[in-house]
Amino acid sequence: MQLPLGSNAVTIRASAAADLTTITAIYGDAVIHGTASFELEPPNLDEMIARYRKLTAEGYPYLVAEIQGQVVGYAYASAYRTRPAYRATVEDSVYVREDCQGRGIGHVLLERLVAACLARGYRQMIAVIGDSANRASVRVHERLGFHHVGTLSAVGWKHGRWLDTVLMQRALGDGATSNL
Repeated sequence: MQLPLGSNAVTIRASAAADLTTITAIYGDAVIHGTASFELEPPNLDEMIARYRKLTAEGYPYLVAEIQGQVVGYAYASAYRTRPAYRATVEDSVYVREDCQGRGIGHVLLERLVAACLARGYRQMIAVIGDSANRASVRVHERLGFHHVGTLSAVGWKHGRWLDTVLMQRALGDGATSNL
């Protein structure tokens, strides 16, 4: 992990509605150029605001990374599944601006997201990583204690090719060792 130093230090904080224009741009670039998301068209700002409001109203953590006051990445947790039996399990999402990738920002965002989910009492975190070739995301998750639980082969078609989905999991707190 390689974090920026000095005046380029990364600050992680709770997101705010004012961050959503930049978050929308970061995600839009990931949708258009990347394989982490299986969306084919970037959602517009109104849709991203609606998603943000839903997640934060439900109490899920939604964080941003800043360098010199500019948002360069974001991470949030959401319900892994909506059925009540899954209520203690969350799914993570982490996106970093393309020109800031490889500097440890995703690692710090995910580390803080895990801590925020622990503080809220969640017991399991799932990573659904688009594209098995996304080694950077797999490595970040491995470094933070996630283990590989499966690969769904060729489940998405994007950029003219079939893509896998890698599933990783990490226990939070007591995990499965005690009752809710």
